[in-house]
Amino acid sequence: MRLKSLQGTWLGHDVSFDFDSSTRTWYGLAGASLKTHPGSYPLALNAESISGKTLSFERKIHVGHAKYPSIAINVPKRYTEPDPAQVEKIKQDQALKESLFPKSGPEREWSGRFLPPVDAPISDQFGTERKLNGVIQSTHQGLDYRVPAGTPIAALNRGTVLLARPLFFEGNCVVVDHGQGLLSLYLHLSEITVKEGDQVTGGKQIGLSGATGRATGAHLHVAVRWQGVYLSTLFALRLP
Repeated sequence: MRLKSLQGTWLGHDVSFDFDSSTRTWYGLAGASLKTHPGSYPLALNAESISGKTLSFERKIHVGHAKYPSIAINVPKRYTEPDPAQVEKIKQDQALKESLFPKSGPEREWSGRFLPPVDAPISDQFGTERKLNGVIQSTHQGLDYRVPAGTPIAALNRGTVLLARPLFFEGNCVVVDHGQGLLSLYLHLSEITVKEGDQVTGGKQIGLSGATGRATGAHLHVAVRWQGVYLSTLFALRLP
């Protein structure tokens, strides 16, 4: 049966599907966060046929168990024990992100493969538990690339620059909205070379790597966020 539209719901999130006429298949992008327990979860699908008939069906998607490493890092004390002025800055940054991130456009902007932001070795992976100055304080929710300061950093895919400014923890930060709640984030930049509202394509330079914010040295931290949860960046880069 030929379909006119297809929508889904996965782990409480809406999933939009697009039709690829070359392969005659419907495709959508969704994911599970680190907090999702292993198991099988239903993907509820609702479709409308070309003739106007409505259909509802379900597919089980399995989420497996994964093990992640733990590392110890020493950072300046202000990043683990901020003073009152720094606490206020952190609150302002959080409020900014909470106001901007939900503004991701409803239409898909990403197209084709997601490209690595830089040609360099990965120095830390998604899911690593981090002990900062001896205390477990965070879980790494992106990929780190080992690059010297000043290395050009490229957007993963097509989208609109949602945020391009310095933040306390993230340092100089760029966030690209790829539509449908999908964002890519680029942290610790030494320089930002785009501005908010710019349209970018995959591979376009958005900044230069650095060590601003909570960083122990020059590197790039890149993350993928979908409808409020962080997904494995490496998974996105491996999508066909």
